[in-house]
Amino acid sequence: MVPLGDLVADHLILISLAIAPISYYYPMSKTPISDNIAQLLKRVRLAAAKSQRSPDDICIIAASKTRPAAAIQAAYECGIRNFGENYLQEALEKIAALSKLNLIWHFIGPIQSNKTRAIAENFAWVHSVDRLKIARRLSDQRPRQLPPLQICLQVNISNETSKSGAPPQALPELVQEVQALPQIQLRGLMAIPAATGDETQQQRIFRQMCELMRQLQVQAPTMDTLSMGMSADLEAAISQGSTAIRVGTDIFGSRNR
Repeated sequence: MVPLGDLVADHLILISLAIAPISYYYPMSKTPISDNIAQLLKRVRLAAAKSQRSPDDICIIAASKTRPAAAIQAAYECGIRNFGENYLQEALEKIAALSKLNLIWHFIGPIQSNKTRAIAENFAWVHSVDRLKIARRLSDQRPRQLPPLQICLQVNISNETSKSGAPPQALPELVQEVQALPQIQLRGLMAIPAATGDETQQQRIFRQMCELMRQLQVQAPTMDTLSMGMSADLEAAISQGSTAIRVGTDIFGSRNR
């Protein structure tokens, strides 16, 4: 994953690759998206400082569902490298259109069994695995010439019937089974808590996720990713240990209705 660092002189963004100890500088083009990204980076930097964390430990994933390829390219030109997609067919079209760019694609939407092969073949990360059947299919269908698929288990932390995710009490058994699969690497947990504007409530839910992660790391030491926090609650998520925030509106702007 590619964590984003501070803005530096002449509107450059420092990108530190977590998969290699190399730093890269990318020019910041001046567009509405670049202004949004600059403001987002300030929010991340301030939230990290408040929690005595480094912003380089927090990956920004641009949630790009329904956004055109041109908008993704604009974000790429501002230094964003991680993009999250919810809808498979739409994502495959954009992956093909932007294949010449060095992008890291994350699948972050609900997964149907008949979609697993295409997900396994085209994505680097999957954040929304919530049952063993899906994990097994992703492992079986991951091409052997590709690196293991990086996955997070989605947790229904707010116990909402309208949302996907494994219940917290099912995680120890699920982790034990998933981490034994050969073509995937279990990296962490993902959650989409019930929406609330109360930051204290946001922090309470995210704190539960952090505690779940600590408990599960005993049996799965490779788990190092907490994928939680979006445009409206990223500060609360960062304060409770999020390492990956999924941001759409605050990068691309409001969707047309």
